[in-house]
Amino acid sequence: MKNTVLIVGNGGREHALLKAVLRSGRDITAFAYPGSCGMERDGCISVKADITNWNDLATWAKENGVDLAIIGPELPLTEGIVDIFLGAGIPSFGPSKLAAQLEGSKHFSKEIMKKYGIPTAEYETVTNRLEAEEYLEKVGGAPIVIKVSGLAGGKGAIVCETQADVDAAIEEIYGKGSFGEAADQVVIEEMMYGEEASIFVVTDGEGYKILPAAQDHKRIFDNDKGPNTGGMGAYTPAPVVTDEILSRVEKEIIKPTLSAMINEGMRYQGLLYVGIMLTDKGPRVVEYNCRFGDPETEAVLPMVDCDWYQLFRASALGGIENIDWSIRSGFTSTIVLASAGYPATSDKGRVITGVEVADAIENVDVYHAGTALNAKGELITNGGRVLAVTAFGETLQASIELAYTAVSNIKYEGLQFRTDIGKKGLARF
Repeated sequence: MKNTVLIVGNGGREHALLKAVLRSGRDITAFAYPGSCGMERDGCISVKADITNWNDLATWAKENGVDLAIIGPELPLTEGIVDIFLGAGIPSFGPSKLAAQLEGSKHFSKEIMKKYGIPTAEYETVTNRLEAEEYLEKVGGAPIVIKVSGLAGGKGAIVCETQADVDAAIEEIYGKGSFGEAADQVVIEEMMYGEEASIFVVTDGEGYKILPAAQDHKRIFDNDKGPNTGGMGAYTPAPVVTDEILSRVEKEIIKPTLSAMINEGMRYQGLLYVGIMLTDKGPRVVEYNCRFGDPETEAVLPMVDCDWYQLFRASALGGIENIDWSIRSGFTSTIVLASAGYPATSDKGRVITGVEVADAIENVDVYHAGTALNAKGELITNGGRVLAVTAFGETLQASIELAYTAVSNIKYEGLQFRTDIGKKGLARF
């Protein structure tokens, strides 16, 4: 029986979701909207129809026999794409519009955590500059974290180590209005200290599967220097998340969160991404996301052996506890290759070579995040983060070395990447 899948998105995360579904051992026809040339290279068909809204896409999916939609990015989820697809009778992997508030509104998520006793940083929500300045004076200012409540493309959390940082953040939010409506509510929270980790949970609302813990590398330069990015690399499993810590995360965070959402009348189905800080008081929630993270997805999915098509459908329809599931022994490391000027700008149109060579190496996968084809059919850069290279190894060291070996084959003008991905993990062995 042929299964027909539609993946919404066009980044490295969506390419990784495609590769996972294609490993399901099924006869699958895969569509993507809008899709990418990298996804097309793996046999995915980009939707070329005139789509102006999610209702149009749902209608197209129904007409083309789609029996599973997989939603990659957060914006469609917070806009209610899953509700629309379910209304059209198409099972969809992702939370409803109401449930997606866990990411779409930091104020909402903090209120849920406060109400249900889920460990996180102390906070206050403010709605204007005066309230912000009064609260900051009350708590003594820096060090502190200031977050716009709405979606801000991963750039809405400002870590303020000094009073100068605080002043700059307030001016950016209220003076320049850089975040627009996303800053209608602003969450000011205490600074938490420790190592961060990413926990991904595939759930049908009650049952769930916990994927191997990962660590992302947010800053552009080695040794966590320079501005934050969407992510410059990741590795999994992260040894900082021991079995004992993961057990605490499950008991103190995952189960209470899913129960809370049911209790609030907005059952959470899809991917629950819990960003945690491992503090001296135990694991605490930094933030929730309602979708897979990028580039952690490219590292985590290859570590799991399962029928991903069946798992994603079970998340939408129920019965996830009955899905066969096993985690491979070993490690994966993912290196992000960025364009010149990233994260401030992205240098587009540079010809890329060596991708096929890297992708042909055993235990290596290359994911396309920001690529395109020029008029000559050459692969070119088309975004800030261009490619993600993932390698599997029996040890973390082996996976890192293989990933960088694969990266060495890829060339384009302005190529930049970090050379220390996985360093924190290696220090724990």
